[in-house]
Amino acid sequence: MAKNEPIGLPAEDGDEHDFPVSPEALDRGQRARLIRRTRTALGLSQSEFASRFHVPVGTLRDWEQARATAPDFAVAYVRVIARHPQMVAEAVA
Repeated sequence: MAKNEPIGLPAEDGDEHDFPVSPEALDRGQRARLIRRTRTALGLSQSEFASRFHVPVGTLRDWEQARATAPDFAVAYVRVIARHPQMVAEAVA
């Protein structure tokens, strides 16, 4: 396997509830975790975060629950929010 080749996780033998995870699903999950951790670190509910930073609440929920993959621009936006939440809130107000 090449150094930067994406990996998946096979299902664990003997665990009937486990399932394989594709590289795309791992990426989606990591993006979801980043978004959720950023929101919770700010002490905001999903609706508060969505309102403050002008993200549709349904979209935010889909991203956080990994039902949809947050696009690169959204991940970048969340990273800026994590570092400068007040500045971003003022800029989009």
